[in-house]
Amino acid sequence: MTYAGQLARSQQIAQKVARVFQKRAELAQRQFSERAREAGVRAFGNGEADRFNGYAYAVDVMQRSILFWDTLRQRGNNFIEQTKRGLEPVLHFAHEMLLDGRTFARPVNYALLRIVPPEGVVVDASKRPYLIIDPRAGHGPGIGGFKDDSQVGVALRAGHPVYFVTFFRDPQPGQTLIDVCAAEQQFVRHVRELHPGSAKPAIVGNCQGGWAAMMLASSQPDDTGPLVINGAPMSYWSGAWSEGEGDNPMRYSGGMLGGTWLASLTADLGNGKFDGAYLVENFENLNPANSFWDKYYTLFDKIDTEPPRFLDFERWWGGYYLMNREEIEWITRNLFVGNQLWSGEVRGVSGASFDLRAIKSPIILFASMGDNITPPQQAFNWVADIYGSTDEIKARGQVIVGLMHKSIGHLGIFVSGKVAKKEYTQIASVLETIESFPPGLYGMEIAERRGESGKIEYDVSFQERRLEDVAARFNRFERIDELPFEAVKQVSDFNQRAYELFAQPFVQAMASDATATMLRAFHPLRAQRWMFSDLNPWLAWLGPAANAVKAARRPDTGRDVLRRAEHCGSDIVSASLDYYRAMRDATTEAMFFSVYGNMFTAHHAQEHASTEQKADPRDLPFVQEALASVAQGGYAQAVARVACLLVRHDEPLPLARMILRQELAADYAEYLPQMPRDEWRRMRGEQEIIVRYEPEEALATLPSLLQDGDDRKKLLTLFDKLHADSRLQGIELTAAQQDMLTRIRAALPVKATRAARRSAPAH
Repeated sequence: MTYAGQLARSQQIAQKVARVFQKRAELAQRQFSERAREAGVRAFGNGEADRFNGYAYAVDVMQRSILFWDTLRQRGNNFIEQTKRGLEPVLHFAHEMLLDGRTFARPVNYALLRIVPPEGVVVDASKRPYLIIDPRAGHGPGIGGFKDDSQVGVALRAGHPVYFVTFFRDPQPGQTLIDVCAAEQQFVRHVRELHPGSAKPAIVGNCQGGWAAMMLASSQPDDTGPLVINGAPMSYWSGAWSEGEGDNPMRYSGGMLGGTWLASLTADLGNGKFDGAYLVENFENLNPANSFWDKYYTLFDKIDTEPPRFLDFERWWGGYYLMNREEIEWITRNLFVGNQLWSGEVRGVSGASFDLRAIKSPIILFASMGDNITPPQQAFNWVADIYGSTDEIKARGQVIVGLMHKSIGHLGIFVSGKVAKKEYTQIASVLETIESFPPGLYGMEIAERRGESGKIEYDVSFQERRLEDVAARFNRFERIDELPFEAVKQVSDFNQRAYELFAQPFVQAMASDATATMLRAFHPLRAQRWMFSDLNPWLAWLGPAANAVKAARRPDTGRDVLRRAEHCGSDIVSASLDYYRAMRDATTEAMFFSVYGNMFTAHHAQEHASTEQKADPRDLPFVQEALASVAQGGYAQAVARVACLLVRHDEPLPLARMILRQELAADYAEYLPQMPRDEWRRMRGEQEIIVRYEPEEALATLPSLLQDGDDRKKLLTLFDKLHADSRLQGIELTAAQQDMLTRIRAALPVKATRAARRSAPAH
């Protein structure tokens, strides 16, 4: 690109950045004004129905204040007690340790737990076991079993044995994430040994545990069953830079901080250990209104009922775990900045790269439109990155199911009881069915309805999707906004090398266990807890005062005009913090694209020209390979091809129909090819490609796959039995299916084939 072209491109970038920033600012101002107006209406509307009792309100505020600060004191005490015990999982369920990774040849601070079913819950050891992997992203483990209505609870109530991958606060010396992956492989093998007659274990991965589960499954594809990946940032650069509301500011952090060097510096200051409190602090800064005001005001406002829930959540939120320098550097270089887990550039213990296409079991991806930490683009775009087309998904025999929540936030994906009752319960109910799906990409829909008893019931259906259509819908700007991250990667590499050369030796020389311990103790998130606890002698009066208040507590100001004014003030503070966040994120976004957009234009624009012509799908190697084998195969290929020829297109697949398919397959197993499910899916995918591109030749060559008369008779007998089965009487064949079935029967005349074989001339 010429200098004139670069200058013109820079002007275009500046104009778009200014235009988008202006829209962001206008939207932020409008939202603040609307919330302020609504707060005023709630405060002063219907005022005649309220009373004014200044004395009662003053007493209530004093009582609530004492109880509020006492709750924070209890939080501090809980934090100190947890720290003394070394931090424990916040699992709601009893458990026992089966394997301790600290004793392995390559020790890691991970362990395998067996969840003990609570009283009244019966587990069937022959059912598919579940293995749940929680995120190690600053907090401790247990969020997957945080309450009764959780991933653990759902699986237990369905009768499945449940195992949990936990970890300890302190990493083992020298452990890496590759060592962790190897340890998790041992955990999976052990679970399989405990349930030799069961189906392969289902792996549930939450957030960071999601891409850990993907690494595990790609390196050990023969031992893992279906994968349920929840809110996992698999394609970290994604996020759809749009001209509407800014939702995903976290992906700009690496670029604005100069890359990975800051994580290395922090780990060096910790004497080789990275403090997870810094990650939690980043999460809190994403939503300052909730972190610094809303959750505390909710506690203050509902002080008579809220403390148990508040303290229970803070028990997990306030547990900060550590990582080795090697671990946090691996994460930042390969995921947050490098974005190369899906690319095959990351290698495991054996030296082989993690190829996500090697995964043989179905994958369910669960994300939310309301998640600004792992937006749907980050959860789904890796599929387009590694497969490229729907045909390749089918050719590799892969089943990928996407489930989308419309509004829940990142934490809600894991801790919400409503999500557990709806999404996770339905996911658990369909895993067995999904394994029998033909290969492809599916959307999962969960519809609510009132049952006869008045309770909420759910209807699950699936709709096959084209990867090309889904990728276009998720990425309105064709992922052009991801190109500047290439420049971020190069700047990060430069800064990392500069830090390692000029600063790291001095930082490491000054760091020690004593200085690292001091830095961790005085981190703001820890300090606010232990400083407001019984360690502080100035708070000795608070506990007795709170007990006295509880004894005399008579809350009765719910309709006081002053209480409504208090709510109004809280709403204004919350709206102000949201306005600050919106402007901060808009400014960050504008700075990011102003800096790195121009860098990318200067150095890489020609490499990523948008004028490339899309290749004809027929030219893809796996399509050509499938078409070349159109006349090759036997009975198994014929059954798969006939299923593809008769399939219904472009209509939802109700769960009940998919379950019926499973029942029919079991009842007529003698007429169906017997082979592992992953092999059958791969064969079905190849036949679907043949039918998709050459439907007439697929039908014409069908007799070549069934040269044996007994095989033809076997297939036609299957047709007759299915036609006579009472369970299928309510399902009418479409006109296209009727016509195709007639043509298939005509192409497979059993007697004619035998006569033709006897009279065929020798060549």
